[in-house]
Amino acid sequence: MKYLVTGGAGFIGSNLVRHLLKTQPDAHVTNLDALTYAGKLANLSGVEEGERYRFVHGDICDPAAVRGAMDGVDLVMNLAAESHVDRSIMSDAPFVRTNVMGTQTLLAAALELGVSRFVQVSTDEVYGELPWFEPGDAAGLEHRFTERTPLAPRSPYSATKAAADHLALSYHMTHGLDVVVTRCSNNYGPYQFPEKLIPLMTTYALAGRRLPVYGDGLNVRDWIHVDDHCRGLLAAAARGDPGAVYNFGGDAERTNLSVVQTILTTLGKPADLVEYVTDRKGHDRRYAIDASWAKSELDWKPTVDFEDGLGATVRWYRDNELWWQGADA
Repeated sequence: MKYLVTGGAGFIGSNLVRHLLKTQPDAHVTNLDALTYAGKLANLSGVEEGERYRFVHGDICDPAAVRGAMDGVDLVMNLAAESHVDRSIMSDAPFVRTNVMGTQTLLAAALELGVSRFVQVSTDEVYGELPWFEPGDAAGLEHRFTERTPLAPRSPYSATKAAADHLALSYHMTHGLDVVVTRCSNNYGPYQFPEKLIPLMTTYALAGRRLPVYGDGLNVRDWIHVDDHCRGLLAAAARGDPGAVYNFGGDAERTNLSVVQTILTTLGKPADLVEYVTDRKGHDRRYAIDASWAKSELDWKPTVDFEDGLGATVRWYRDNELWWQGADA
């Protein structure tokens, strides 16, 4: 099987490339990445170019680069995206360009070249926000995102991802392109650029800096380890129904504050490093994924316990200081 992974030098993309090469001996992977600030070839250290893997430096908005990378490919997995909500609030144009126009360029090439399947990798943020419940409150289980939840994005980032999802599904309905859309809760694990919550707070704590927590810190997110997400993506690619949407979550709702406190405890740092700052504009109060459809239809489930996975992730950043030092977060 020949795969094209776009954004394969980013956080989830690089983990997916590694996972493919490790678990599928017959997989041939082309990685198309523009190497913007969050994409690093260092994320693929140890992955050697050769018969089963090649890297193509290119922009998914460039039709020629896309066709060159996609030619002869069986399956496209689109992970290339601008993904940081804060950056989308400051300037949304790059998000519209990459997330919408880039996805359209990929879809058009996939249709032209006869790609057998196109997996559009999206986010739970396209659903908007949920009523707030304390993590662990049984009532919260009745208020989670399902694949039937209407899309109601509330940030420029999530709006562009919702637009890309609609485009991808329209190519299935209009042109018959075999498209599968996946939507996932917050990922964590190694190689995540230190602008997102867990690596940002971990690297700040390691440097003895104050840890800025938005608002009261009680915004709730459902966390999934990137390895579990990669397994879900490959399950959707292999067994998903054409035109279907699958949600992946880790069954691990936590408040942002509790995650930060756990990081400090793991590193043996004082709790008073936490500094409450003005909340982000339009900050969604709660996300939570109901992944029961993916569990039943794809024979998938999350396997990494959040506390174990978080501890291992924090230790990875502690032990790989050269990787994150100097990053512009």
